[in-house]
Amino acid sequence: MAEQGNGEKLTAKERLAIERVSMPEQDGIERSKNFNEVNLGLQEEIAIREAQRCLQCKKAKCMEGCPVGIDIPGFIQKITEKDYLSAAAIIRQDNNLPAVTGRVCPQETQCEIKCVRGKSGAPVAIGWLERFVADYEINQRAARPKTQAPKTGKKVACVGSGPAGVTCAGELAKMGNEVTVFEAFHKPGGVLVYGIPEFRMPNRVVENEMENLKSLGVTIETNVLVGRTVTIQQLMEEDGFDCVFIANGAGLPIFMRIPGENFKGVFSANEYLTRINLMGAYQFPKYDTPIIHGKKVCIIGGGNVAMDSVRTSKRLGAQESIIVYRRAREQMPARAEEVHHAEQEGIRFEMLTSPVEILGDEQGWVKGMKCIRMELGEPDPSGRRRPIPIEGSEFLIECDLVVVSVGTSSNPLVTATTPGLNVNKWGYIEVDDNLKTSIPGVFAGGDIVRGAATVILAMGDGKKAAQSINNYLTTEIQTGA
Repeated sequence: MAEQGNGEKLTAKERLAIERVSMPEQDGIERSKNFNEVNLGLQEEIAIREAQRCLQCKKAKCMEGCPVGIDIPGFIQKITEKDYLSAAAIIRQDNNLPAVTGRVCPQETQCEIKCVRGKSGAPVAIGWLERFVADYEINQRAARPKTQAPKTGKKVACVGSGPAGVTCAGELAKMGNEVTVFEAFHKPGGVLVYGIPEFRMPNRVVENEMENLKSLGVTIETNVLVGRTVTIQQLMEEDGFDCVFIANGAGLPIFMRIPGENFKGVFSANEYLTRINLMGAYQFPKYDTPIIHGKKVCIIGGGNVAMDSVRTSKRLGAQESIIVYRRAREQMPARAEEVHHAEQEGIRFEMLTSPVEILGDEQGWVKGMKCIRMELGEPDPSGRRRPIPIEGSEFLIECDLVVVSVGTSSNPLVTATTPGLNVNKWGYIEVDDNLKTSIPGVFAGGDIVRGAATVILAMGDGKKAAQSINNYLTTEIQTGA
């Protein structure tokens, strides 16, 4: 039974009668003018009430949906007991970034979709409770976690400080290995700092998690572009690393290859968000990096990155910010919450619409985008109905800034400078079931293996890679297997 606030036990019937809570958030119009966090977090009483909805299933289906295997009923039970630091400790057994995943993990399609409460109502708000616990720990913790395992004397390099890299690094450090993370940018965090806006993932949250990583004994070296500053081969043969985990993501922008993409005022979403999020362009001239503030902005795409881009443009003062997406709303890959927030903030949606040409003025600046209406045909290999152009339906959208957010591909810098490293036809690194590459001692995971995916899936790879690397260091090297 779950605890009541006064210590009494709740029956299953009483727990079933509790309705799912709502997340407090900034007003839509007000928040579209600032970069403060949208979701404000649960207050203690609300969090306890939501935790009491958990039925504490003996065979918890929710855990099956978690890529890193968090003991979800266990940490939720601790919330009902008001033992929040113990709840945080339970989460951290399997998740080194709870304040991150509590904000951006798509729980609705992973753990929450498995929750038995969802069969006849709303599932338990697992993600919101995770965030509550993580934020409480940040505010109340007296000391950061320390590694307790005896030192193994083994050295591991992690290439990239995104979700896969830092998860792998943290797990390996807990096992007693000496770990160094190499990051190309001047701040660690990878996609968490360059790809996710401040209003969805405050930098202070990522910075705190990086400090936790350091407290485990992990060294983070920034401004190191592996493949240019140093190669994988040099890390192993000259710098003495026993293993390398490649987790440099898939950050090479994809464009549509339509006329006009070279006009001034056309950005990839990768560049647009990196300049704003990592380099502080939204606070120019306080920070040195400028960014164009369009009056009428078009974002091409329908994923989470497109939502981040269009909502960012609105906050930069755009009079109108428009999503242009070639399928219908139900086919959008973005989280429902992000689409809902965008609608609340006054974002315009042009659905079943595909750009065919970007138009420019005599000075080479964007002035509009020629589009065509689409209709949905038979399903494509992804299972979504294929968009088909409607002949004669072309029309013009006036705009002065275009952001292309149709995906990313693998950056070839590491793979091109690592002889013997096998990649597939798309340039992603090939690995076996244990995330081993074709080079002994070199492992890989996250987006550089699976293509652009979610934070939590990358973390799952990092956790799996850490176990595989530790097995390699403790058994295969000694036995010569």
